[in-house]
Amino acid sequence: MRTRVHVVGCGLIGTSIGMALSRKGFQVTLSDASPTAVALARDLGAGMPASAADAAPDVVVVAAPPDVAASVVVDQLTAYPSAVVTDVASMKAKVLDDVAEAGADLTRYVGSHPMAGRERSGAVAARADLFEGRTWVVCPGPASSPRAAAEVEQIARATGAATVTMGAEEHDEAVAAVSHLPQVAASLVAARLRDLPDDALALCGQGVRDVTRIAESDPMLWTQILAGNAAAVAPVLDRMAADLDAVRQAVSALGAESRADGARGVVAKAIADGQLGHARIPGKHGSAPTAYATVIAVVPDRAGALARLFQDVGDAGINLEDLRLEHGVGAQVGLAELSVLPAVAERLREVLSHKGWSVHE
Repeated sequence: MRTRVHVVGCGLIGTSIGMALSRKGFQVTLSDASPTAVALARDLGAGMPASAADAAPDVVVVAAPPDVAASVVVDQLTAYPSAVVTDVASMKAKVLDDVAEAGADLTRYVGSHPMAGRERSGAVAARADLFEGRTWVVCPGPASSPRAAAEVEQIARATGAATVTMGAEEHDEAVAAVSHLPQVAASLVAARLRDLPDDALALCGQGVRDVTRIAESDPMLWTQILAGNAAAVAPVLDRMAADLDAVRQAVSALGAESRADGARGVVAKAIADGQLGHARIPGKHGSAPTAYATVIAVVPDRAGALARLFQDVGDAGINLEDLRLEHGVGAQVGLAELSVLPAVAERLREVLSHKGWSVHE
């Protein structure tokens, strides 16, 4: 088994990859344009700074910013003539085209993309378990050797990820809809909050928090991602803009004094289509979507309360499928929304009520 991996780029993803592989016994070396980033990644357990005395790596993972990923891939293919090189940029077709245009050895290049991240960036936000249970897309090019693809899959699986294989264009079209469009939507919704008065913001509930969670993402990084995948993202944005405009016109008609025949149907269809789309999101571990029952418990906002709730659920032999925690305005309590299989929901309500929890459906 190959064990020498060189990670280029010590940001969130590169450092997390180094930490995950180092835990599994891989020999990981690190490089970055910033010596401070390399030192921090080393201190976090991601590997050791690369030096001229190091043996040549078997696999190079390029975790550089998207706008320079292709040029770094070309440099690494040249620097290490026997190494397999992959990059983890979130768009694949443009990187592949640019590497091919540079005349690099495409037999040793395999694009890939771990579907994992955080709102925070940099090595300080890295986690060794960032890829556990996540999907890592491997995108061999037409010239990629089977050995190179297998090497990249081995590295991805060693981090705890599950691998799937896609072509570069197929990948880009998929992430345009499931990753890049949600980022734009979240940012636009969050931008509407900038000028709201404080009294209005105090009414924020879990809905706006869910929709805007990823709006904290790095503007520079996402500008690079959207520019690199613009060909796939633009049609998706066009379709959503058309749907949004239809809803806008319908709502405007409902607010006017004139008749608004058909407007309610447009609004209802938009919400119903959203339900149908949401129902297709895979369930746990990529399984088929599952409808869960929700039990709401009122949790005092004090140390140990949430831990006691989890202990009571565990003592009842009930597995939590999902959890959301919402805090009420002006109340020193939280609402813990416990998602469980429908067959055990009633028993969970009874157990928690017996334990003294205030429980609601």
